[in-house]
Amino acid sequence: MSSHIDAVPTLGVGILGAGPVTQAIHLPSLARLGDILTVRHIMDVDPSVAESVAARVGATHSTSIDALLGDASVDIVAICSPHQFHAAQVIAACRAGKKAVLCEKPFAMNAEEAAQISAVSEETGVPIIVGAMHTFDPGWLAASENWGELPENVHTIRSSIVLPPNARFEDFATEIITRPAGGAPDYSDPEVIKGALRGGIMGLAIHDLPLIRRFTPDFKDIEVLEARHVRPFGYVISLRTPTRTIELRAAMNNTWKPEWSFEAISDDAALRIDFTPSYVQAGSAVATFTRGNETTVHGPFEHNGYEGEWRELAALATGAKQPPSAQTLIDDLTFALDIADATVANLEIQQAHQAVAEGAHA
Repeated sequence: MSSHIDAVPTLGVGILGAGPVTQAIHLPSLARLGDILTVRHIMDVDPSVAESVAARVGATHSTSIDALLGDASVDIVAICSPHQFHAAQVIAACRAGKKAVLCEKPFAMNAEEAAQISAVSEETGVPIIVGAMHTFDPGWLAASENWGELPENVHTIRSSIVLPPNARFEDFATEIITRPAGGAPDYSDPEVIKGALRGGIMGLAIHDLPLIRRFTPDFKDIEVLEARHVRPFGYVISLRTPTRTIELRAAMNNTWKPEWSFEAISDDAALRIDFTPSYVQAGSAVATFTRGNETTVHGPFEHNGYEGEWRELAALATGAKQPPSAQTLIDDLTFALDIADATVANLEIQQAHQAVAEGAHA
């Protein structure tokens, strides 16, 4: 005889790409949400990886995107493949009639791809969210419900990240550059430095750029004042718009105390949000709001943004919530791309000035 629990169907999840993010972030998050979500299908181009990861959760495995998208038990598709495949796979998932799509960031490589995704999402009605986990963190959401007029009055915004080394970030930062197998990047090569800075923005800073944009109404008028690569992997980038100063800082070193903070400061108030480091599963961000001598703290809550994005997907797939506008996703992406492009351009100017100075002293 069926129990009441059996009578409540869970939403089936299919995951494209079974690498570290799937294994260390999504599967543990989904394991805690077994009452609403079940992993049904794992696809990876490496058949042994697909099989072994699927076996952990009792899912079907394949090496074919078509097999996963054609699987009737899959309601939600998570796209965790290399970045250059994201746009085509998001579009294919929408056209396959799935109920919702999660795409790891960035969901497109340029504005043209983003516009195509927006059009297909509107045409098919399939909601899409991008895996910028901080925007789904209960600490951030609590702050957004209580900060009043702070976004209109802010003058300075900071994102500061100090993490222990993560080979995935270094690989991303240098994936466009050819380097010797097993060798360290050649930081005397200007192209390597540019690749590392662009990678830092699109692989690390991008987690907080949607938050920064929320406080930056004139985000389309962004200017880079200074851009510096921090070895082995990190950056210091100063930016401004006509009304805002923005500071992006990151360092990956053998730190004993990881830190990931976001700050928004006005003349009479300040918000600081302390996020858990990457790959940490439990516990949310803590938001501290200060005005004069008065301090209000929100959090920590039971779960963080990794679980929060899956809860959001379940709500979207069942129609319990309305999806974010496609324009919001496009604006977040173009903001990141604009910063990456302007940072590289700033670096090229610095390198040209350095070359001239060295020529004058030769």
